[in-house]
This record gives sequence, C-alpha cells and structure tokens, in this order.
Amino acid sequence: MKAFIALEFEKLLANFNKMAGDPGLSDNIVGAVELCVKALRAGGKVMFAGNGGSAADAQHWAGELVSRFYYDRPGLAAIALTTDSSILTAIGNDYGYDYTFARQVEALGRDGDVLVVISTSGNSPNIIRAAEAAKARGVAVVGFTGEGGGKLAPMSDICFRIPSSETPRIQEGHEFIGHLLCALIEAEMHPRAAN
Repeated sequence: MKAFIALEFEKLLANFNKMAGDPGLSDNIVGAVELCVKALRAGGKVMFAGNGGSAADAQHWAGELVSRFYYDRPGLAAIALTTDSSILTAIGNDYGYDYTFARQVEALGRDGDVLVVISTSGNSPNIIRAAEAAKARGVAVVGFTGEGGGKLAPMSDICFRIPSSETPRIQEGHEFIGHLLCALIEAEMHPRAAN
C-alpha cells in the first residue's frame, strides 16, 4: 500500500509540474476569468455541467461563486445544470440523456453568458450537445478535458487540457484550475481592501 501511495504522489506531482511549466495555462486562466467577469458584470451568469465526478465539480464551483470562496462578499450568478432531478429526468425521458444539459442551456443561456463544461475525455455526448447549444446562443464555452481534448477542445473558446490520460490526474488538475477561477473571479468582482 505504501508503494502505491508513493507512486500516486509521484504522478500527481509530475502532472502539476507539467501544468506549472505550461506558459499558455496562465493565459487561459486569465482569459476564462475575463469571460466570466464580463458576463457577470453585464448581468449574465456562469453555468456549469459535467457527469459523475465532473458533476460534483460543477456543483462545487457554482457553490463557491454563489456562496463565497476566500471571503464574504455578495453572491455571484452561477448555476450547476446537474442538480435538479425533475429537470434532468424529464429531459432524459422526453429527449434522451444526451440532451440533459443542452435543453437547459437552450432555456437558460443568454448571449454573453458563459458555460463551463467538464469532460475528462472531451467526448461526452451530453457535454458536446451542451457546447453546441451554447455556441448557437452566443454563450461562451470554457472546456475542461484531458490531454487529448476530444471533440470538446475545438468547440471551446478556452479549453483546459490537463496533460494526462488518467482520469484521477485529470480531475485533480480540473479541481486546481476550478479553484483558481473561483478565487480570481471573486477578487475581480469584489476586490478586498488592500490589507
């Protein structure tokens, strides 16, 4: 067990060192923050979607914006499209699972909003359809994928491609970047006093 634990730490650190050494990653983070802040300042919102563990990330990040991250401030308009069982089951029953997020984007998305979509493969059909629905409505798409990027990468205005093919490593990278986005959006929308 200890050998396995040590190996997992090695893989985590190697992955984060690759991320830290990618000069384009910081630019993408800044770009994604700017998209979200622009939407929020214009009275828009940030929507989040993902499946499985990525659904948990969607809910987590929406919660950080609506409630608080580092400090108390007014809530920010964010919604996870993964949480309403009546909506999810109605869409799944009436249109099929591939439309669970797209239909919500069609109903809620407005020009200037942002959709953050999370898929470790970049190929989840319901995520791809959500991105298509967003693009059709003038909603910016911020994608989170693994190193391959899948179909989602070219559909995204900004795509965070974690440099790994292992799902746990990809998810760890997503979580780190998601936290950075929440912290920076919070700071831009409601700067703290200099102290």
